[in-house]
Amino acid sequence: MTAMISLDGLTRRFGDLAAVDGLDFEVGRGELFGLVGPDGAGKTTTLRMLAGVLAPSAGDASIDGVSVAREPERVKHRIAYMSQRFGLYTDLTVIENLHFYADLYRVPKSDRGERLDRLFRFSGLAPFKGRLAGALSGGMKQKLGLSCALIHQPEVLLLDEPTFGVDPVSRRELWLIVHEMVAQGMTAVVSTAYMDEAERFDRLALLHAGKVRALEAPVALREAFDGEVLEVRVERPRDARAEVEPLAEVRRTAIFGNHLHLTVDDAAAARGAIERALSEAGIAFDDLEQIAPSLEDVFIEQIAAAEAKQEER
Repeated sequence: MTAMISLDGLTRRFGDLAAVDGLDFEVGRGELFGLVGPDGAGKTTTLRMLAGVLAPSAGDASIDGVSVAREPERVKHRIAYMSQRFGLYTDLTVIENLHFYADLYRVPKSDRGERLDRLFRFSGLAPFKGRLAGALSGGMKQKLGLSCALIHQPEVLLLDEPTFGVDPVSRRELWLIVHEMVAQGMTAVVSTAYMDEAERFDRLALLHAGKVRALEAPVALREAFDGEVLEVRVERPRDARAEVEPLAEVRRTAIFGNHLHLTVDDAAAARGAIERALSEAGIAFDDLEQIAPSLEDVFIEQIAAAEAKQEER
């Protein structure tokens, strides 16, 4: 796979804080690549440097061979960057916003009709093209923002948590647009804190404290998980966690609604100790069973391992 985006020791510091700390990886042409991690992991800072709007403190990145550190202006016309707060003009209508961004990107008027038709088909915004952007729902605003970002048909799409705070239906529709563009050959780098969305990526980088903790396809990350996972439905998840966490058989615990996920070395051997601990504490439980690790289980394990190494230093 030929690289469209290359990161070489990409670093950004804010005072003593290394928000992004020496990232080294490549994104292939036509790949849907994910930056996954919690708030403060370095996702937004990485995307801002790739977009050429924030200069690296050290290292570099390139878009199709063009350096974002030395030639940021040459990068910008080849990409679309949609931040969490995309710059829609609320006092303009949907169609006026689209034409405004077409003007900014110098899209020829002869090309606009076809491009607008396609974007309206993807986004479903045609019935609302006369509505003020400020009167749109959150999901519709995100779809309009994405449509504005795509009006000049960029080679690379950079999206910073595009579905944050968006309703489930709009989230699905946004992803359909992204998948459609990638299917047509566009390269996309998308950040998200939602682990269910991470399953959509061809490959992803798990970020924590500015560093890459894992870099692989979602399936490969799950298959490489070191250990086994037991899931148990409990009456009082926090109390249950406090009871089972000290057990020698339990390596890691995480709460998922009214379920606990317990990372263990041997599920069969750990089951009895977990059942005894919960029963002796008077905590009702059922459905204690071994499950396949989720990406969230993988991420929790990766963070814990990274923090343990940091403490050893």
